[in-house]
Amino acid sequence: MSTARTPRVIRIAQSRIPILLLLAAAACAPADRPDDPLAGGPYDLWIAGGTVVDGTGKPGVRADVLVRDGRIAFVGALDPEAAASIEAAERFDAAGLLVAPGFIDAHAHGSPLEDPAFQNFLAMGVTTVVLGQDGGSPEAAALAGHLDAVDAAHPGVNVAYLIGHGTVRDESGVGFGEAGAEGLQRMAALVELGLESGAFGLSTGLEYDPGSRADAAELVAVARPVAAHDGIVVSHMRTEDADKVEASLDELIEQGSGSGVRVQASHLKIVLGADAEQATALLGRMDAARAEGVGITADVYPYTASYTGIGILFPDWARAPNDYEAVVRERRAELAAHLQGRVESRNGPEATLFGSGEYSGRTLAEVAAAEGRPYEDVLIELGPEGASAAYFVMDERVVRALLADPHTVVSSDGSPTMLHPRGHGSFARVIRQYVVEEGALPIEEAVRKMSGQTARNYRLDDPAVVDVPRGQVREGWAADLVAFDAAEVRDVADFEHPHRLAEGMRAVWVGGELALSDGAPLPGSGHGVALRARR
Repeated sequence: MSTARTPRVIRIAQSRIPILLLLAAAACAPADRPDDPLAGGPYDLWIAGGTVVDGTGKPGVRADVLVRDGRIAFVGALDPEAAASIEAAERFDAAGLLVAPGFIDAHAHGSPLEDPAFQNFLAMGVTTVVLGQDGGSPEAAALAGHLDAVDAAHPGVNVAYLIGHGTVRDESGVGFGEAGAEGLQRMAALVELGLESGAFGLSTGLEYDPGSRADAAELVAVARPVAAHDGIVVSHMRTEDADKVEASLDELIEQGSGSGVRVQASHLKIVLGADAEQATALLGRMDAARAEGVGITADVYPYTASYTGIGILFPDWARAPNDYEAVVRERRAELAAHLQGRVESRNGPEATLFGSGEYSGRTLAEVAAAEGRPYEDVLIELGPEGASAAYFVMDERVVRALLADPHTVVSSDGSPTMLHPRGHGSFARVIRQYVVEEGALPIEEAVRKMSGQTARNYRLDDPAVVDVPRGQVREGWAADLVAFDAAEVRDVADFEHPHRLAEGMRAVWVGGELALSDGAPLPGSGHGVALRARR
């Protein structure tokens, strides 16, 4: 255990803690627990006197949590006047605080090998991230070794992976071409290998190359191995533009119905859509699909600006594998017209804020004005791979409607280095804005969307799939835990300062080890592990 101390952590080596199990504990405990769950100490940690919001959506209850060997050993109320019977090495005073499962980021980015600390996630209360998104991941043949390397890197949070469809296309030799029957077989075999190596499912990036080359038959073929293992397909859909997002969602539903796989729409949004009724209609489409037997969910980040490469502004014929220099030389006027139309359709150059490259921190409009040339010329010079940017193209009412649906969960789509505040603020923002300020979500529902439901979607809560289930404050489950006062939690990152850590988390434990105290991540090796799905 860490020896770091805070005002709320008290070392009590060799002490005896008096205990009386109250009836309230029964709601938190599995039915088959022993008659005397408190026997057999000592315990590593006692989180005392908090209100446990367990990740299921049930109302919070006053309860204490005992941890031993990285797992939750007991959840219930402890009577300090009962006979002493338990030894605990460390005590955290959670009076007046909520105690919840560590949050699970349903869609995250970053390198656990290059930047394993993942402090941005810890500061938001995130203890597990799901990587390998948008169709990009380690190669299937290398995934097992990669997971071993992640373990050796001692990441700050637990790391789960999806296998990427775009990566599989490249690894199979299909690349940007048509798959054909043999190509589909090779891709399906690689997906199977990725799953057997520990991946929890498959990700697609259909707005990006080479994933954009896939047709319906290919999407079903690569999903079938995932369905056979009860994994999940997580899709950055073909487009999220307001006039086409319904068709994209229908394509995802068809992938689910054609293969039997569970599907999840990544960072569900409506680009340039300001009508909350359209959001309701999208959610209704998903409800109808569930009624027909398709398991479909979605994740949402709580911002009105997206963030991705500027390649989404360019036409297919100007992106790889096409020769960009030849396109500029032979079709420059056509390319300029396309870029102008695309930018204007996305709220104009003022709504595009560069987040990488030489123009980072400036809008496309500002760059064009400073250089005295049309903004389309700026983009042509940069090329489709030249930068990433934030795009202010969404409406708050739509975000709120999508986030409120019981089948959506929270994600950041962020990383430690991304120049979008969502990577440092998403989970804190949900608590601050939607729970505390607006009252749009009860805290129990927000926690469910940030932990228990996400674990369910990825089968991180299934002891048949993972060695240690997580996502709930429940006996026998992983001691990934957070303690906080909801009124204190806030996101402070913005587009000018995107790397400010979130504030308000009193404590975060990963595998029962203290990883963050009073808002500050602790130095030293992390306590996260690479999570592997059993097949």
